Amino acid sequence: MTNFEIIKNKVYNNIRLSDEDGLFLFSSNDILTLGELAGYKNFQINGSNVYYIVNIHINYTNICVNQCAFCAFYRKENQKDAYALGIDEIINFIKSHAKENNFKEIHIVGGLHPSLPYEYYLEMVCAIKENFPYANIQAFTAVEIDYMSKISGLSIEKVLIDLKNSGLGSLPGGGAEIFNDKLRKKLCPQKINADIWTKIHKTAHNLGIPSNASMLYGVKESYEDRINHMKILRDTQDITGGFQSFIPFAFQPKNTAIKNSHKTSGYDDLKVIAVSRLYLDNFKHVKTFFVNLGINLAQVSLSFGADDIDGTLIKEKISHSAGADTEEGLSVKRLKKIIEETGKIPIERDTFYAAAV
Repeated sequence: MTNFEIIKNKVYNNIRLSDEDGLFLFSSNDILTLGELAGYKNFQINGSNVYYIVNIHINYTNICVNQCAFCAFYRKENQKDAYALGIDEIINFIKSHAKENNFKEIHIVGGLHPSLPYEYYLEMVCAIKENFPYANIQAFTAVEIDYMSKISGLSIEKVLIDLKNSGLGSLPGGGAEIFNDKLRKKLCPQKINADIWTKIHKTAHNLGIPSNASMLYGVKESYEDRINHMKILRDTQDITGGFQSFIPFAFQPKNTAIKNSHKTSGYDDLKVIAVSRLYLDNFKHVKTFFVNLGINLAQVSLSFGADDIDGTLIKEKISHSAGADTEEGLSVKRLKKIIEETGKIPIERDTFYAAAV
């Protein structure tokens, strides 16, 4: 049998793919067969459902001590367009959009600010939960959690407990980037490594705090790097079961410090979605991030294994700082239409994939 026949047999019989299988799929140019297999796998898990959420993004500061090469969002404290939002500003920002949106999730990520105290983060979460008790707070990447541990002198576990007691419901998946140490030293030398990233998510899962997982691709990584990254996530999920979805982020090169870089191709974007769906057999959901891919390609990706188109977002800043030319947010009506045009069934969800009411 050919490699594709062997892999087809595994997919149709629910047998886990090997690392070699994943590498073969990335190396193959048969994108239609790859899409067919990923579409089949996704249908077995999610049927024709495609999920979306009514959410808002809060990027509370763009001041960051890490200054990663692939990031166009960060600023130094003394730069003219640097900012840090006060807690009242955050509450007022959410209120200004809550009138026309029944938010199920408030998604919060930001830079590693050198001056904000640990208490700021706890007070932020408390204030948001007090004002919007019906919305789940999905906040702070593992990188931010590690930073809070350092500035407070508290353990990772204690930081997570404090945040949970303040109203935190889940963690986003950012900060994983690509789990290759040599590449990370070029892209983000000050950022936590794979071991610390996974430790923080495992600790969160053990405390009853679910999370997402992600991968940044298109930063001159190899196919082996991608599969190794997914293997670490799959192994972690085998242990905890706490990851809710996998989100592949296509690198946005504009305004970054990475030279001679280009946007990913639609061909590669679909490959990443499809291989993710086939290799990550213990993840129920694979998300297509329309901010990075654009609406049209996001629609196509729903036939290549993705089952979640994210949400309304409202004022996403990080990808747009790097040149994403898509909308900063979408209405529920528009999201539903985008999904229905693909022949799929739009399902509004909450953070935990329960149908929204």
